[in-house]
Amino acid sequence: MAVLILLKEQGAGDQRIPLYKNITRIGTDPTADVQVTGDDLFPDHAHILREDDAYVVASLGRGRPIVVNGKKEKRVRLREGDVLEFGETRLGFALHDSVNADEPRGVDPKNEIFGYREVVAFSEKLLRSRELGGLLTTLMDKVVELTRADRGFLVLFEDGAWQIKVARNIDHGESSAVITELSDSIIAKVVREQQPVIVSDAVNDAEFKASASVVNLRLLSVMCVPLTEAGELFGLIYLGSNKVVNLFEPHMLEVVTVFAAQASLLIRNAMLLDNLRTNNAQLRQALEEKRFGEIVGTSERMQDVFRKIRKVAPTDVSVLITGETGTGKELIAREIHERSDRKGKAFIVVNCGAIPENLLESELFGHVRGAFTGAVQTRDGRFQAANKGTLFLDEIGEMPVSLQVKLLRALQEKVVTKVGDTKPEAVDIRIVAATNKHLEDEIKRGGFREDLYYRLNVVGIHLPPLRDRGEDLMLIARYFLRRYTEEYTSKVKGFSPQSVMLMKKYHWPGNIRQLENRIKKAVIMAERVQLAPEDMELSDADLAPVVPLAQAKEDFQRQYINDVLARNNGNRTKTAHDLGVDPRTIFRHLEREDGEAPSE
Repeated sequence: MAVLILLKEQGAGDQRIPLYKNITRIGTDPTADVQVTGDDLFPDHAHILREDDAYVVASLGRGRPIVVNGKKEKRVRLREGDVLEFGETRLGFALHDSVNADEPRGVDPKNEIFGYREVVAFSEKLLRSRELGGLLTTLMDKVVELTRADRGFLVLFEDGAWQIKVARNIDHGESSAVITELSDSIIAKVVREQQPVIVSDAVNDAEFKASASVVNLRLLSVMCVPLTEAGELFGLIYLGSNKVVNLFEPHMLEVVTVFAAQASLLIRNAMLLDNLRTNNAQLRQALEEKRFGEIVGTSERMQDVFRKIRKVAPTDVSVLITGETGTGKELIAREIHERSDRKGKAFIVVNCGAIPENLLESELFGHVRGAFTGAVQTRDGRFQAANKGTLFLDEIGEMPVSLQVKLLRALQEKVVTKVGDTKPEAVDIRIVAATNKHLEDEIKRGGFREDLYYRLNVVGIHLPPLRDRGEDLMLIARYFLRRYTEEYTSKVKGFSPQSVMLMKKYHWPGNIRQLENRIKKAVIMAERVQLAPEDMELSDADLAPVVPLAQAKEDFQRQYINDVLARNNGNRTKTAHDLGVDPRTIFRHLEREDGEAPSE
């Protein structure tokens, strides 16, 4: 290792200063690596730069001369035996130190004690720091300095993707690097195995030399160390050089690994504190920008739903909302009510599938005293309660046919008659209905009246399943996470990378309701700050099996035709026109659907 030797009048002294850093600061500043004294010297007077295997001394500005071998210089490459003069201080340069016994302990990075001292010193800085950005920058400057890397990167997992949070050069300057400037194959190995990696000569390494990122980036030496907390990977430290091979040695990996382990907990805590300060405001702002009333969504299919709501809400026409169980049909109904002239009036919900058939008529229209056993007093029904407001008939497909006739009359004539009474009562209500059934199929089977269907379905709104809403999934998941962590005062702050991957791939047959229940339970039961797949009750076994391509095409076509049919309220001619096919194609599709339906 190259050294500077403090020269005294009698000759070489025994004080030797190893040049283990990429940049060695020389000046009158007490914190300088080499402190010098004398007139006309500055706190930061000069630097000695390590360039590959050579060393260059350079002045830091006008009026800051350096004297090498008796000549004033601005920048010069040092050679064995050169003498540098800074005021009263004379320094000899040796490319290789021959007096190892006299070398002061604790400054050679090969000495593990030095590395551990740096860990302790950095920990103290972290404990005093309250600002996350400065803390992370300090971390990377220290690691780059320790390892003599050309560049260092702190990469953290955020919002389902890897992002460079800090990129630093050897001169403590910022680097405008992006994630594509790092070797994805090396990162993938560290993420997969969660173990640190040293690559001494990447372009000739048997495992990585075929990697496009290694070749394109001309990488030589790489060190990559994971950052974990409670067994969960949340980031990594990536150090690299495209100038020197074998820059990183195993002993240095041990030091950096200890450094990373110590820093992980402190950084994680600092990140959580920082998130507490910023996440609430940011999430509220994002949700305000991406929500429609109480509904969260940015996908194109949901934007189409929002456009329909805006148009239909101010009118008084009946609306039929269709979609799978758990897609949020009641939220849509409430939003229609809130955007109508009936806002502020009653919004009454009737679950037609949850009330026994013999009680449903009384629930809807009311009853008089003595109308049936147990009718001890006259009571209004849901129609009367919703007067001047909105009546939401959920699971309308479960309503008995016998009661559908009376409902149709109430909608047509805007009057209802209590059970056991003969006097009709006028009501002013708006009807919004919802179902997870295909009512057109129910009509064919005689389970639903066609005239009632058209009375309810003046405007139809179809809600897409969660699996077809793209990035809405994680937006809704983060909304529920924030809601329940606040409600239950939980320490949970996010989802692990593995959880995000499985959540995006899972089918979610129960849609938003299932997602909400999973997150609610996980927040209550989790013992980590990131929800793991097991907290969300997710695993690879839950993912849909891979089917042959031909089968996938057929399934997609079938579902797509059904979706467009539902969108067009069963109009076969319009569906054929929208899809650009012959109407006979739609008729044959429906015949196949009828043929596959189970017989009753």
